[in-house]
Amino acid sequence: MTDFSLHDDLALAQSAAAGADLISLDRFRAQDLVVSTKPDRTPVTDADTAVEDFVRTTLSASRPDDAILGEERGSSSSDVGPQSGRQWIIDPIDGTANFLRGVPIWATLIALAIDGNPVLSIVSAPALGQQWWAGEGLGAWTRTSGSADARRIAVSKVATLGDAIVNYNSLPGWVDDGRDEQVRALAMAGWRARAIGDFWPYMLVAEGSIDVCGETDLQPYDIAALVPIVREAGGQYSSLDGDDSVWNGSALATNGLLHDQALAITRTQAS
Repeated sequence: MTDFSLHDDLALAQSAAAGADLISLDRFRAQDLVVSTKPDRTPVTDADTAVEDFVRTTLSASRPDDAILGEERGSSSSDVGPQSGRQWIIDPIDGTANFLRGVPIWATLIALAIDGNPVLSIVSAPALGQQWWAGEGLGAWTRTSGSADARRIAVSKVATLGDAIVNYNSLPGWVDDGRDEQVRALAMAGWRARAIGDFWPYMLVAEGSIDVCGETDLQPYDIAALVPIVREAGGQYSSLDGDDSVWNGSALATNGLLHDQALAITRTQAS
């Protein structure tokens, strides 16, 4: 396996995201957007597939030996789970439902995992005019459109759940996962409860604007790019049951100070 520095890999991911943004923005609010329904009843647009194809081609051209897992095109290997060694994990448009309805909360997510653990990522939300990225040991950063300067970001210092802004994303997801009591308890424990969806609340955790974010019914490509940014901003990530993995179907991201308090609420009784 050829060795690449995190700086090299991050530059490649940023280049792929820049090209992806041109494709997705061109199709955002397009009158001829092609929409179909996948077997899991979730929508997919021609922009989703075009973005993923571009990102996969860009990554493969520079890293031909790396495995790739994407939401729309699947895994480059016969194993759809975590790979030993290097694996790129892509969500071409996280927030497709927003994208097709003209809501600007959507982004391209690109992560590099080593032995199943995400070590760097970029989240690019061109309709919001903002990008976030991080690499293990390199910090977490953001830049707004039109600015040449990146800004380092950090989580909040809120230490009591009663003073926290809590985000729970999709309420039906918690109920379907048998965690209706947990989501109610988590929302009631905070100072304010919000349901901002998809990638954005995790970026707000990393920026220190939200203190706790959790949700269920997730795939690795929904989560992988979020984890390095939260962690490098000083936050903590696990599943709702405390597993340190992006392969377990749920997520809990906090400023770190509140993680144990939140986890005590979100765990299922069986765990």
